[in-house]
Amino acid sequence: MKLQGQHIYLRFLSPDDVSDAYVAWMNNAEITQYLESRWSVQTLESIRAFVKAVADSSNDYLFGMFLKDTHQHIGNIKIGNINPHHHYGDVGLIIGDKASWGKGIAAEAISLVTRYGFEELNLNKLTAGMYEHNVGSYRAFIKAGYREVGRYEKHFFYQGRYVDAFLVEKCRQTSTLSNSTLL
Repeated sequence: MKLQGQHIYLRFLSPDDVSDAYVAWMNNAEITQYLESRWSVQTLESIRAFVKAVADSSNDYLFGMFLKDTHQHIGNIKIGNINPHHHYGDVGLIIGDKASWGKGIAAEAISLVTRYGFEELNLNKLTAGMYEHNVGSYRAFIKAGYREVGRYEKHFFYQGRYVDAFLVEKCRQTSTLSNSTLL
């Protein structure tokens, strides 16, 4: 299955997709500066185990991002922590190919995976959180139709100090409550 965009397509990632280039992204301090995986060294084996664990999970979906013209694997996007009762999940992504930064690819991937979450997984809401300094990610989510809903103050330890986390969300449908509903 492929989710087709204008510049990229998404498909489920398998352990066979884990390459030396992927491992290099995950061990590059600039690329992973806003990821929790930055705290440990990654290997082919550890990343393959992660990809397999996500593939085996019923609450997580990991997609690779591939350029349409070259089929180059440039990053990943995941819907995870799906709550089957309340129908929400979290979105997280990495673009490991620095030549693909700043080209609108993250927003395109977010839009594609959001549509998948709403239409195929029947989710009602998707959320994401990011370090306050991660302006590129924040802009990509806003461009993809998410809205900022709050901040966690001094939530992440980054470059020797605590920084805020920005929280965004997108709902498939909005419901309005009347005052009588709340009484």
